[in-house]
Amino acid sequence: MRFEIWKKGYFEFLKKKNLGLFKRIFFLLSLLYFCIYFFSNIDQITFKINLENYRKNILLSFIFCILSIYLNAYAWKNIVRWFGIKKIKNNLVSFYVLTNVLKYVPGGIWHFVERFNFINDISNPELALYSTIVEPYFMLCASFLLSSIGVIFSPFYLLLTIPLIFLNRKLIYVVLKRLEFLKRKALNSLKYANSKYQLEERINLNSFFPTRAFIYEIGFILSKFVGFLICFLTVNSDRNTDYLFLFVIFCLSWTFGLIVPGAPGGVGVFEASFLLFVGKNISQNTIFTSLVYFRLISTSADLFLSFPFLLKKIFKKI
Repeated sequence: MRFEIWKKGYFEFLKKKNLGLFKRIFFLLSLLYFCIYFFSNIDQITFKINLENYRKNILLSFIFCILSIYLNAYAWKNIVRWFGIKKIKNNLVSFYVLTNVLKYVPGGIWHFVERFNFINDISNPELALYSTIVEPYFMLCASFLLSSIGVIFSPFYLLLTIPLIFLNRKLIYVVLKRLEFLKRKALNSLKYANSKYQLEERINLNSFFPTRAFIYEIGFILSKFVGFLICFLTVNSDRNTDYLFLFVIFCLSWTFGLIVPGAPGGVGVFEASFLLFVGKNISQNTIFTSLVYFRLISTSADLFLSFPFLLKKIFKKI
């Protein structure tokens, strides 16, 4: 009886609290921090680089950003395959790449919506929904696993491997069944017709652990980091930098940008987190400049690959 009262009170608390508002506030505070840092250090920050000497670096960073998008696309393809679609055409990868730019649209969910619709057309709504929403968790696990290299700095980083434990067939099924229960309960309360089916009929995980998809996600994070590192080396004059520390901070900051849905493409949150975590260990002016160049290059890569998709959307509206 006490448990039921506590449970009811807990759900009432969640209903009253607008979690989306907290996410927006966090996003706006991150942007504010980034802007305050820029204007308070504007006399020390310089964006001047010799394009003639460093255009190869810029091009190389751009190529690694392109590569990261494709690695992420192949990870998604293998996630969908892990969820039960055996025959997948290569256009799944192309579609992922084309819609990747939609993550910059305010709300940060429209690329998921497009991918859900795409999978729903070739399979069923359950597989489309869960394979789409689980993909960010793969990225988070990969990023945390790479961040755990920081265990050489502190034992705390070992805790970052915990999310990886839940990435297996048994626990994924437990989570999905719980989500299905909540979904049916919601439909029943709204008095919508709810078809009865077994979840296993719609989703059939092919193996215990999604090894191939996870390896692609690791490659995605590493490619992103190499793209950033090239920008950093282009503007950095200090060759005594601890690159392992820089890598750990990059992974953690990228994860923060990922888990805040209110931040389109992690803009602002990733940069603010990076500056905050680095502290005084590396010149923040160098980090700031590197982050700006990396953001411009990575966004340009998204726009370059998604241009046909954007063009098609524009012509549809005309």
